[in-house]
Amino acid sequence: MSDCLFCKIRDGLIPAKFVYQDEACLAFEDINPQAPTHVLFIPRKHIATVNDVTAEDEATVGHLFVAAAKLAKQRGHDSNGYRVVMNTHRDAGQTVFHIHLHLLAGRPLLWPPG
Repeated sequence: MSDCLFCKIRDGLIPAKFVYQDEACLAFEDINPQAPTHVLFIPRKHIATVNDVTAEDEATVGHLFVAAAKLAKQRGHDSNGYRVVMNTHRDAGQTVFHIHLHLLAGRPLLWPPG
């Protein structure tokens, strides 16, 4: 998608602080962090919302969770806890329409989130 912010980041057209990359996804620091660790994991393939995920995308979406768990462990959050969140559409807080998994950690995270 030529107008997708995350596709532009993926393609190197917009700078980001990358913290993880592999063949299926990449991750970068959120520009408006809500916790000491706030990293966004995006698939390299453009998928607008969770509603657009197909059976063909199952491995890709699952891979986002594996990558997030790996980074959480590397940063020492695996024993204290962390949250992973994927918002769908505006009422849930999705502002960029390219699916992305938020990894939040480094402080107590309350429930419900708000």
